Amino acid sequence: MANTSARMLRLLSLLQTHRHWPGLELADRLAVSERTLRRDIDRLRELGYPVHSGRGSAGGYQLRSGTVMPPLLLDDEEAVAIAVGLRTAAGGTVEGMEETALRALTKVVQVMPPRLRRRVDALRAYTVTAPADGPRIDAVTLTVIAQACRDDERLTFTYAAPSGEAASRLVEPHRLVSFKRRWYLVAWDLGRADWRVFRLDRLTGPAVTGARFRPRDLPAADAAAFVQERLGARPARYDITVLLHAPADTVERVVAVTGGRVEPVDDRSCHLRLQVDAFDWPVLILAAVGAEFDVIDPPEFRRYLRDVGRLFLRAGG
Repeated sequence: MANTSARMLRLLSLLQTHRHWPGLELADRLAVSERTLRRDIDRLRELGYPVHSGRGSAGGYQLRSGTVMPPLLLDDEEAVAIAVGLRTAAGGTVEGMEETALRALTKVVQVMPPRLRRRVDALRAYTVTAPADGPRIDAVTLTVIAQACRDDERLTFTYAAPSGEAASRLVEPHRLVSFKRRWYLVAWDLGRADWRVFRLDRLTGPAVTGARFRPRDLPAADAAAFVQERLGARPARYDITVLLHAPADTVERVVAVTGGRVEPVDDRSCHLRLQVDAFDWPVLILAAVGAEFDVIDPPEFRRYLRDVGRLFLRAGG
């Protein structure tokens, strides 16, 4: 019985890592006859695993999606990767995912052997995740758009421009991109006959149309590069220049995470240049650097800092 159980687990593991297994090759891997293989396949089906079998010279076995989620077999690296991914999702920018991710993480960690649990505990203890303060995106919205991208199916939605004016859009979705605390959709806009980048927090009511399309060639190396290029091409509202009384390499360690351009002045000072639409993010960057500074431009940023400074002084008594 133990040998049969071990063989069944080995069979399931093989089916999960291969799209299609010829019957003879699969039987050879398990060192059993094809008749025994067929009996093991039938047992997996009884347990709820949807194993499809083909006939003829190209016949074989393939594990397909079913109506329920059967248990999965994971190797050590896959189990740790899933645990880390679930922990990240628990603090992410997808609305309603925190509780679900924590429940799933609890189940995964509970059945881990001690050696893997120690690895996950070490990652949890020595990893700091910054709070996700970007716009929260509904999980259903992400799912609808991702499936439309996968199925090459045209998508409609209502999109609000920065001015607040909303309009209906019909697009051929290409990819979803997570970039700088926000989610974006890269798509071919049929109304504008051009590639566009849409912020998901400005998008409502996504719905598939049932109309399929032939994917177009994106004019960039990949969707992430396209988003960065388009966002960089859009002029920011403010160009901020600050003289920081700190070495350039010290400031660059912060800016590598937050964004910005550092230009050394001498061994003990540098210029920090930021292109932003609001002043709250530069304040956080300067606080993270923790050095004396002088604002060179623009004057509006000086006034903003004075107001914020008075607020914190009052709070400090």
